[in-house]
This record gives sequence, structure tokens and C-alpha cells, in this order.
Amino acid sequence: MAGSASTPAASPARGRVAGARLLLAALWAGSLWALGYVAAPAAFAVLPGNLAGDVVSLILTRQAWLSIACAVLLLVLLRFSPDLLPAKRRFLGGLVLAMLACTLVIYVGLQPAMAHLRELAGPGGVRTSAYWTQFAVMHGVSQLFYLVESLLGAWLILKSR
Repeated sequence: MAGSASTPAASPARGRVAGARLLLAALWAGSLWALGYVAAPAAFAVLPGNLAGDVVSLILTRQAWLSIACAVLLLVLLRFSPDLLPAKRRFLGGLVLAMLACTLVIYVGLQPAMAHLRELAGPGGVRTSAYWTQFAVMHGVSQLFYLVESLLGAWLILKSR
């Protein structure tokens, strides 16, 4: 029964807002998957280590800004979603905020620290420097946050429908 206390009201806006949410969630998660599991490994497969690192770092920066934009837009859409019950709206908002937190940990915390270690290592590269262990640990933590964000993205898509 449309408009009852247990179901949100049906309207043309409902479909458009729901579609926009799903499209943004797919854009966000898809870009994470394409970068992290296709583009970055490909860059390291064909480019020298330092150059591949520079390219992937640049792409990750752009990915972070795309993630921030998607998060903001999704939070706005969630706020004005006539098709969602409050509990589902809060759940989806929590997923968006968790993904945004992963982005910020990587972009604001780990990426700058790893870039600094790469600079300290000099032209020989971080692998041959005294900073390798610290860099490798940070890289592993970054990959873990990226994996979590990727999985949360899949969950967001599935729950946004």
C-alpha cells in the first residue's frame, strides 16, 4: 500500500532518485575496481617500478577526489530519497561514510607518508633504501583499506537497489 507507514510513497521522483543513487554507487565502486585491480597492476607490469608508482599515485589522487565527490552526492541523494525508509537511509549513509573514511585514510594519511618515503629514498628507489620496510607496511595497510572500500562498494550497490 503506497504511502503507508511501512512503505515509502511511490512517485516518478522515486525512480529517478533511486536510479541516480545506484548509478553513483556503481560509478564509485566500478572506478575503485578498475583502478585497483586492473589499471594499477597493468602499470606495474609494463612500466619501471618508480614510474609505475608515480603513475598509480597520480591516478589514486584522482580516484580519491572522485570518491569524495561520489560520497557527497550520495549523501545528498540519501537525504532526499522519498523511496527509502529511515532505517535503510541510515544504513546506506553508514556504508557511504565508511567508504569515505577509507578514502580519507588512504589519501590524507597513507599516500602522503608513502610519497615522503619515496622522496627520502632518492633516485635508487624505495626498494633499495632503508625505508623499504616502513613503506611496505604502509603499502600493505593502504591495500587493506582499499580492499575494504571495494567490498563496501559492492555492498552499497547491492543494497542501493
